[in-house]
Amino acid sequence: MNLSKRIDAFVRLGKRILKDVTEDTLFNRTLNKAFTHNQWFTPEYCHFAIVSIAEKWLTATALNNWIENYPKDKFSTKNPKEVAVIMAGNVPFVGFHDLLCTLIVGHRFVGKISSKDGGLMQGIVDLLLETEPQFDNFINLTDGKISNFDAVIATGSDNSARYFEYYFGKYPSIIRKNRHSLAVLSNKESDNELEALANDIFLYFGMGCRNVSKLLVPINFKFDRLIESFEKHNQIINHNKYANNFEYHRAIYLMNNIEHLDSGFVLIKPDESIGSPVGVVYYQNYSSIESANEYITMHSDKLQCIVSSIPGISNSIAFGKTQNPELSDYADGIDTIEFLSSL
Repeated sequence: MNLSKRIDAFVRLGKRILKDVTEDTLFNRTLNKAFTHNQWFTPEYCHFAIVSIAEKWLTATALNNWIENYPKDKFSTKNPKEVAVIMAGNVPFVGFHDLLCTLIVGHRFVGKISSKDGGLMQGIVDLLLETEPQFDNFINLTDGKISNFDAVIATGSDNSARYFEYYFGKYPSIIRKNRHSLAVLSNKESDNELEALANDIFLYFGMGCRNVSKLLVPINFKFDRLIESFEKHNQIINHNKYANNFEYHRAIYLMNNIEHLDSGFVLIKPDESIGSPVGVVYYQNYSSIESANEYITMHSDKLQCIVSSIPGISNSIAFGKTQNPELSDYADGIDTIEFLSSL
């Protein structure tokens, strides 16, 4: 298939997704059933993830605007490579962007499915192959050992990244490690901005690298409005695994007299670390815009998104945008298209 046909296939996939999620289809049942394999993958979050993908990425406008950022010869691969993609399982459909990039460039996708996937990637691949059967020879999914590949894209923890770097060192590769997101607040945010920040924090139970897990706040920051903005997410405490994490950390903080705020469903704790555990959000004071930017620069290799409405905050995006990335918002800031087209 040439590039225009590949683009058209994904546009048709987007339309098919939006149709199937509203009816009693095999794909819709797959979304609802993932919860039985991975309790973090609730039907609500599975639907949100795939509908966002269809509406934000799988349109002719979005795909063409994305591709126009590159010379056309990057998508005219004459010798397709086997690209092994080791997918994470922290949020629903987290491997889809790598699938899209690999196929759009014209390579073959050899996907190693996470044990936490819950059947979601197989479900979307089946839907894609129904939409465009010519992709059949370009996609191979497995939950076992992968072999016979030319390049690697692997996503995991810092510990697994060391294994990936050792095992795949002789191959062209992208090795992604732990990343986290933070917000820089001023005490002047609107109610709408704080509610959007709550989405950035709580969506997918806070388990994605694009979830805000750390707040930089001015000295004497008033948390009342922030905690009030969290209230629309208060039913998150009804999720068993989330509640267990919340109760565990609350018990630890109470027994050890560790300073924290308790909303009843999330703990807000002063801490210099970036990545907070499930059920907890860390915060830290900053004294000036310069000091906030220094913190961001110092931890740039650990940050995925910086959220703020304060002028002058480095590389910041608007509140509520972390879980609605553009096609060009590459994980770890590494351009996947450039990597794939260079093979």
